[in-house]
Amino acid sequence: MSATGAPSLKVGLLLPTYEGMVDGETPHWADLLALARHAEAVGFDSLWVVDHLVIPVGQFVPGAQPMGAWECWSLLAALAAATTRIELGSLVTCTAFRNPALLAKMADTVDEISGGRLTLGLGAGSLPAEFAACGYPADHRVDRFEEALAIIRGLLRDGQVDFVGRHYQARECELRPRGPRTGGPPILVGARSPRMDRLAARHADVWNAAWPNRAEALVARLAAIDAACQEVGRDPATLERTVGVMVDLPGVGLSRDWIWAKIVREPLKPLTGSAGEIAAELQSCADLGV
Repeated sequence: MSATGAPSLKVGLLLPTYEGMVDGETPHWADLLALARHAEAVGFDSLWVVDHLVIPVGQFVPGAQPMGAWECWSLLAALAAATTRIELGSLVTCTAFRNPALLAKMADTVDEISGGRLTLGLGAGSLPAEFAACGYPADHRVDRFEEALAIIRGLLRDGQVDFVGRHYQARECELRPRGPRTGGPPILVGARSPRMDRLAARHADVWNAAWPNRAEALVARLAAIDAACQEVGRDPATLERTVGVMVDLPGVGLSRDWIWAKIVREPLKPLTGSAGEIAAELQSCADLGV
């Protein structure tokens, strides 16, 4: 609780890892490292990294060039070694981009490097053209995600799994050695559909909604995840809720927001105003249980 008695809120920062995302320029490791250390010094609670390989912008904006991003897990490992307090997470890792048993090993290793500061954010992926460009199968994305999640969760929670599915197998697989937490890092699931909500309710520690941006837009999403928890027999209060919001800071502005509006297929209405006004909007999210 805050000093006023209102629910408190952790605030994280999504690092700008895309091409052209900082004043039209591509941020390099030195830039990202400086930003991460500054965020840690001024009191942000967490740092987050997206997991896209190359976004086929031409699919959304005719004639536009593809937009790439630095690889998520290479950055997370480096950030784990270069910071000391701030929490780290993927928002969110596409399970189709890596073998699920390997991804569990990667997550536990980064958790070890960070001293237990990682949240493993997982999702099914959202851009079929990105899958095709990189040679990943784009069919049955949620089916594949469900199988990958079973392997990843089993390895992180129990240290072993014996799984045979339609899309993935992990036979008598063990996760050795183990990182700093017995049950591995917490698992966050980014959900945008009823089925993904149910998977989050059944298997995740944390649920994420992105990018509603305003508290009033969250009400229906929160009601949906509550219903999903009740459907699978889980107490909704045991599932942590998080939300991604875009903030248009005075004098900075969002880079290439016209691309994001096309990609997420909804108009972007970033938070604007003074620091106090932005804080009040974030507090409204906290009041809803975020």
